[in-house]
Amino acid sequence: MDKNKHLGLRIDEETHEKLKSLAEFEGRSINGEVLFLIRQAIMQHEKNYGKMK
Repeated sequence: MDKNKHLGLRIDEETHEKLKSLAEFEGRSINGEVLFLIRQAIMQHEKNYGKMK
């Protein structure tokens, strides 16, 4: 990855609060937690269906 990309995300207040709590528990920022969760989902998908380009 040459450059970081920006992704705007709209979420409801309850989800945001839960995500914030999860991130704090894991010692991550909210952004770091979102990236972690996305990467986990990609890894699981590739495990099930093969590598993506």
